[in-house]
Amino acid sequence: MTQTRTFTEQDPIRVFLVDDHEVVRRGLTDLLDAEPDISVVGDAGTVQQALARGPALRPHVAVLDVRLPDGDGITVCRELRSQMPELMCLMLTSFDDEDALLDAIMAGASGYVLKQIKGSDLISALRTVASGQSMLDPATTARLMRSLRTEPVGTPEVPAELASLSPREREILALIGEGLTNREIGRKLYLSEKTVKNHISRMLAKLGVQRRVQAAVLASHLEQPDSQDRPPQR
Repeated sequence: MTQTRTFTEQDPIRVFLVDDHEVVRRGLTDLLDAEPDISVVGDAGTVQQALARGPALRPHVAVLDVRLPDGDGITVCRELRSQMPELMCLMLTSFDDEDALLDAIMAGASGYVLKQIKGSDLISALRTVASGQSMLDPATTARLMRSLRTEPVGTPEVPAELASLSPREREILALIGEGLTNREIGRKLYLSEKTVKNHISRMLAKLGVQRRVQAAVLASHLEQPDSQDRPPQR
């Protein structure tokens, strides 16, 4: 959906940093601003600051700490991308947390790196996501999806539950599986964001799950029957 883009010294990658440690923000700013094709346009230390400052700065990439004092970077990712669908988000964390990684994927993050990463590798990762590519390793993502499918969270019998969905709910479920936000789904299906939220609430109830992430896992079961471009069900 996002076209590959090239940045230059005259048209640098605009970066927004969100981390609760000032020394980390300063260090990242010094590291990134030393690159001719990267410019740090602002920073924030909390979720509240990030949501207030981010949209006005119009960054190309937000580098988000997963753990913040008043919430988490995954929420920031989801909210900012809802307002700026073209924004790329690179999650930065001290912990190798599979749950956080899976939530980040579903929030629309384009990459996920540990703070132990070398500076040169972080710069490379930032350029990768800015160009529209993903820094999420397919093998890791597949492993996480498999582990979630086997979690004892009361996941229903998939075929029967999916059969109860309306054609529109199946469409929305497939788009959730692609990582789209409610606003992006609404734009794609010509629906209001409120209508999309209502569809999702009913769909989660039918599937017997509470989390959007769990619904996204079930969406993978839609791929085989729908992959042959069959006509929509009546």
